[in-house]
Amino acid sequence: MSSLNDKIISLAGRVEQNSRWRQAESFNLIPSETTPSLLVKLCEISDPAGRYAEHRSIKGEEVYFYQGTDFIRDVELETQKELGQFFGCSDVELRPISGQMANEVVFKGMVRFLNRARPEGQPMRKMRLVMNNDLTKGGHLSSQPMGALFNFVSENPTTGKENVLNFPVSRDNPYKPDLERLAELLAERRPELIIFGKSMFLYPEPVDFVARIVKEWSERPVIMYDMAHVLGLYGAFQEPLREGADVVTGSTHKTFFGPQRGVIAGSFPKDSPLRNFWADVKSRAFPGSTSNHHLGTLLGLLLAAYEMNAFKVDYQKQVQANAKAFAQALKKHGLSVEGEENDGFTETHQVLIRVRSYGPAQEIARRLERNNIVTNFQALPDDETFLDASGIRLGVQEMTRFGMVEKDFDALAGYMAEVAIRNKTVQDEVRKLRQGYLEMKFCLPAKEAVPLAARILRSIFPRPGLIESLAEELTKGT
Repeated sequence: MSSLNDKIISLAGRVEQNSRWRQAESFNLIPSETTPSLLVKLCEISDPAGRYAEHRSIKGEEVYFYQGTDFIRDVELETQKELGQFFGCSDVELRPISGQMANEVVFKGMVRFLNRARPEGQPMRKMRLVMNNDLTKGGHLSSQPMGALFNFVSENPTTGKENVLNFPVSRDNPYKPDLERLAELLAERRPELIIFGKSMFLYPEPVDFVARIVKEWSERPVIMYDMAHVLGLYGAFQEPLREGADVVTGSTHKTFFGPQRGVIAGSFPKDSPLRNFWADVKSRAFPGSTSNHHLGTLLGLLLAAYEMNAFKVDYQKQVQANAKAFAQALKKHGLSVEGEENDGFTETHQVLIRVRSYGPAQEIARRLERNNIVTNFQALPDDETFLDASGIRLGVQEMTRFGMVEKDFDALAGYMAEVAIRNKTVQDEVRKLRQGYLEMKFCLPAKEAVPLAARILRSIFPRPGLIESLAEELTKGT
């Protein structure tokens, strides 16, 4: 027993140290992460965590296969409603537990949809041709054959490679598409699925441009937008369902307010030619890809959706303004910023800097981490491999939520330049700077959230006196 106690005490200490560093001593600038609010976190660990609520439509009726699910059924329906409001759409599938799984579910549904009319006895075929963003030009891993697209697209028998066609990029700006060449490729190749979306993301995707080209095709492709990185900016940055996309996927924990899950959304009324496609997507969500779909995080997602719908406009405006201000500040302090300055370098939450002249990007990222600035290295469009990357990818969404506004990024940019360009140690200065940004915004203020948090904790740990003992421990040394 003493051995078990020692292990737990050690782990608790490491958890405490890591959480303090990430939440109170460092600046998290990774574009694919965020910290959920107190109440979202507590919803994640409440009773539904670890429960099951499998369900599917059978002869037009939604059938649940477990008892005790009335509450979580209502939560799922309400979350669909909240996210439908956020996207301005009628259909939302919530059971994927990550953005990558959401993409895989769509790919599975797509293959099933394409085979609905196949003659009896014929094997199912894969998608003939898919168009997406090249991984080295910013494309997301989950939309690549090495990721979630694996085994869902046909191979070229001559090359032995999957039939995937990449969006052409502009010679003048590799972060933007070459529209003239794109139109030519669409006419020549006619893909069955077109996947927009990136993980290195500065500018909008040409959804409307492509939708207008393909709308008259006798066999129109499905247009999908993987919004994992920009989901929380839906509407302010881009509104693909209005621009012509059929389906949107994404993860709910990057620019959206968390927790870590996936979502699929679109509008498929009964008279839609893609109504059966949506039915196939839903069937691949369950039973095709999930059984337990992590009900604690589903409950957390409902609360996060409340927050997002309440603060959407102000949050989105601040994120985009902060990203542009950060980019300008980094340039002012001598760092090379990717993108076009007349565009403000970015229209999303992301900023890209080129650091090759100061050393390998992996080393610069590690150097920044040692100085309490958490980023990730990134292969830029002219790099041959991620293993020899030239760039650092930055995101402002988490620190925006912790209260930073445009003027606040100048000091941070200055410290980054000191580390990257001059290899100086600024660990203590950065830790001190972070102390000014500890209160989360765009959610209930602490004085309203804490009593609700206490109620949730008491319901999770109902043993008399336990929460009071915890509160007493929390006040020691404060």
